[in-house]
Amino acid sequence: MTPTYRLWQRLSTVPLGNRLFSAGMVLRVPYFGTILPTVVALRPGHCEVRAPKWWGVHNHIRTFHAIAACNLAEIAMGMLAEATVPSTHRWIPAGMTVTYVAKAKTSLHAVARLDGIPEFPTEPIDVPVPVSIRDTSGVEVVKATITIRVSPAA
Repeated sequence: MTPTYRLWQRLSTVPLGNRLFSAGMVLRVPYFGTILPTVVALRPGHCEVRAPKWWGVHNHIRTFHAIAACNLAEIAMGMLAEATVPSTHRWIPAGMTVTYVAKAKTSLHAVARLDGIPEFPTEPIDVPVPVSIRDTSGVEVVKATITIRVSPAA
């Protein structure tokens, strides 16, 4: 179990613990702070993150900017990886495909989910992580698949 996931397990049980965890995540990866994310659920193979629509994520038509949505997808994938990949291994993003399905006119909710937890062998493997991003009405606005390369820790 990674230190990140251990911290989530400890903080998620206390009032406002998910906000404190999310603030710590932003301190560790400052770029994530541009979308004001809050991790709302985290377990092996599953992560949910919310991000509010505010002027800092607007594009020229005042919707949630496409790259800000990609940032949200990467947060969900990264936290899923931290909860899923054993501490005997390391992971790094290797690629991302994104489809912008609809205009994102509201705050967003990203869900990264693996159908099953893969085995983590002694050889590097690529693990595709699907991420669905929906608006406050439940309409999917972005579909992403982020492939992570998992290898034994040196």
